[in-house]
Amino acid sequence: MRSKTAIEIYAYWDELRGHREVPARSQIEPAHIRNILADLFILEKTPRGDIRFRLAGTRVCALFARELRGSTFDALWLAEQTSRLARIARDVMTQKAPVVLTASALAGTADRLPTEIILLPLRSPDGNVDRIIGALAPLSKPHWLGATPVNFLDLGGIRVLDTEKTNVFLQNRPEIPLPAVPSHLADQGIAGAIRRVLHLRVFEGGRRD
Repeated sequence: MRSKTAIEIYAYWDELRGHREVPARSQIEPAHIRNILADLFILEKTPRGDIRFRLAGTRVCALFARELRGSTFDALWLAEQTSRLARIARDVMTQKAPVVLTASALAGTADRLPTEIILLPLRSPDGNVDRIIGALAPLSKPHWLGATPVNFLDLGGIRVLDTEKTNVFLQNRPEIPLPAVPSHLADQGIAGAIRRVLHLRVFEGGRRD
């Protein structure tokens, strides 16, 4: 992970879960992470199966110049990537697997803004793993940031953090880019497409140029 925000929220999530796979939403105390709240969000799976923003921090909403609460997570991404991102978010919950995404934020004719997103599964009060706490953090601060809204995100890389083996605080691990998804794997999601590389479990598939 490259962003301080992603590192901090992962460390907090990992502390809360202890020896369990996933912590509960009720364990989160906003006061304990107040310095990064503006960059955080919570996703939930609705009864219809959609993945929607339950909450979104002020800097996340400001990046897109709109309130994100109630909107779908996949709506932030390029049209050809929406089904993939919805599937990734669902699989974070079903596989109880923390995920780090790298993406380019696209804002009109402005340069691509490198961005890091982390997705961490949570248990809801009924015991189901159907929520995610996440963070979205730009990796640079171009002159247009805050003045020009981001229209979409373009997925560039993805990794599943192995919570037992991966030292997530090593920030110099090489990024693993994602080729286009072969047609016979397009609908498998991450459950059937994870392979291990060193201490990472890596999703096959990804960005389409």
